[in-house]
Amino acid sequence: MSASVAVYRSIYTEDRFKQAYGSDDNASGSLRLREKLAGRCRCSKRACLHLLRERVPIFSWLPRYKLKKWILGDTIAGLTVGILHIPQGMAFALLTSVAPIFGLYTSFFPVVLYMFFGTGRHVSTGTFAVVSLMTGSVVEQLVPSPLEMNSSSSEASDFEAQRIGVASAIALLSGIIMLCMFALQLGFLSTYLSEPIVKAFTSAAAFHVTISQLQSMLGLRLPRHTGTFSLFKTLASVMENLPHTNMAELLISLVCLAILVPVKELNMRFRQRLRTPIPVEILTVIIATGVAYACSLDSTYNIEIVGHIPAGFPRPQLPAFHTFPAIAGDTIAITFVGYAVSVSLAMIYADKHGYSIHPNQELLAHGISNTVSSFFTCFPSSATLATTNILESAGGYTQLSGLFTSLVVLIVLLLIGPLFYFLPKAVLACINVTSLRQMFLQFQDLPDLWRISKIDFMVWLVTWLSVVILNVDLGLAIGVVFSMMTVICRTQRAGCSVLGRASNTEIYRPLENHSKCYEVPGVKILTYNGPIYYGNRSFFREEMIRLLGLTPEKIRRREKAIKALEKRERETTVNTVERGIANTSFSSENEFFKSETSESDAQAVLIDCSSVIFVDVAGARLLTQMCTECQKVGVHVYLANCNESVLKILTSSGLMKYMNPQHIFVTVHDAVVYIQQQKEKPSENTTTVWV
Repeated sequence: MSASVAVYRSIYTEDRFKQAYGSDDNASGSLRLREKLAGRCRCSKRACLHLLRERVPIFSWLPRYKLKKWILGDTIAGLTVGILHIPQGMAFALLTSVAPIFGLYTSFFPVVLYMFFGTGRHVSTGTFAVVSLMTGSVVEQLVPSPLEMNSSSSEASDFEAQRIGVASAIALLSGIIMLCMFALQLGFLSTYLSEPIVKAFTSAAAFHVTISQLQSMLGLRLPRHTGTFSLFKTLASVMENLPHTNMAELLISLVCLAILVPVKELNMRFRQRLRTPIPVEILTVIIATGVAYACSLDSTYNIEIVGHIPAGFPRPQLPAFHTFPAIAGDTIAITFVGYAVSVSLAMIYADKHGYSIHPNQELLAHGISNTVSSFFTCFPSSATLATTNILESAGGYTQLSGLFTSLVVLIVLLLIGPLFYFLPKAVLACINVTSLRQMFLQFQDLPDLWRISKIDFMVWLVTWLSVVILNVDLGLAIGVVFSMMTVICRTQRAGCSVLGRASNTEIYRPLENHSKCYEVPGVKILTYNGPIYYGNRSFFREEMIRLLGLTPEKIRRREKAIKALEKRERETTVNTVERGIANTSFSSENEFFKSETSESDAQAVLIDCSSVIFVDVAGARLLTQMCTECQKVGVHVYLANCNESVLKILTSSGLMKYMNPQHIFVTVHDAVVYIQQQKEKPSENTTTVWV
């Protein structure tokens, strides 16, 4: 069943529409500015409480906490994640090239601080493999490992102090950067790390983590390679030293992998049925520690163990401030990666559970977490993929789950930590490798990514190859630059189309995709699907010339025709005055052009600006130049669907000196009806828009 719709109203130019429905922009703008300033400067008890709840969200959600409904889920989820934090914290400390105890510290302080300042209800913070790997690369560059060193000597103690001093300095500088970004409200910068970049980066970084752990799994004592091509250098070094593999540590690694991989797969397959996942990591740590102690594996088979883990709370300690100039560049990359992953995870689960995340507040939360924890010998922290997933699947509701997570870690720090003395480092290396399962599974998304967007697929591929082949930091930078280049190229090569009208409607669509739409006689309606700025002005001009057919030769020919018309009109005027007889052989310009040009030539050009999101000074000057060139050949230019910012820039740039302000319309159909009426009637009177 079809129905026809008729609309009767006046034709609206932009000026006429503003007079009818607009407002006084200056007055309202100044009023809004005064209101904003007054609101900022107003100080009251209510404003202070609002600011406190906004900046310390725990005061907002804790009074509304549903104790009977949420406490059980938060308790179980928090305890489950806390148990996982213990082996993961120690394992990721190895990636950071510091002692395992510092991984436990990093699993405690950021969790407590994020509970107070964070807005993600299902976010679990602490040690993260990628951030730890990037931090460890910087630590290895500044404090390289000596090939031989007595672990019980004071030299070893000083060496560990230097390393954690550098790692803490990175955490402090990262926190300061985040706090500065919060002060400048730069939370939006995380959007430059798009989803393909983050997924490709984490997937490629997983290869770096896996290769870096091979030496611990094989029992090899090799220096850690950093810088460009570090993955291939490490792999070559491992292959070269395979004959020196410690068979006992290799056997431990194989047994651990044989236990960890199937159980983690079961946890993933049956996560809907399991109230809490099987804590296979902590069970493996406990069993391996007991076996190593009972069999004296460290002395019998020369197995590398964790060693002394001090019990008690860490004493405050100043980071290595003098390393700031050397670590500044790497810390910026670490900050962006940690923040982007944290905000991405927070937003994923916020969308799933129907609440909102505030990116700038997340900057404050992670900035405070890294800054404060750096004074307690912690390395950089962020939200983590594995523990966040477990926290949500275990039934966590709010940030209060972090309280129970931190209690578990605190008990280990105060009482149980020294019992892990005989824990083999090969076990921690296996935990590191198996924790990257989700990152490796991201390859499954590639077919869908190719089907949806080949450009995003290329961004993923370039980022992944850059990170794997070159390095983590450099690869990330290349991925971001390449992604930005794709955006620039897409705006530079935005499509320009000729619009046609659907019969008996006021709907206009591109002719190349809609064969039953027809072009309005004498009117060339063009649309450009992108901004007009300095980067694409040449392409925009070329497209317009191609579609309009206004070549330099044609412009010169039409200019000569206009001059001939003017000369003929002057002669006609003289003859009329002398003889008193009117010569009507060429009564109008349109009649002259009918005799000089073909019927397919357009007498009017209408530019649909609905897809032009912005125009800069270069773009405005180009439109002015095109307007004057069209006028030279007797073609009038009209605009329609201009947004406020585009119209303001065009007006400020002086386009109205070369264009009639009454030629700017609210819709394309308004302009078309006006042009058709002008062709029928010489006088300028508009009545209604009809379909």
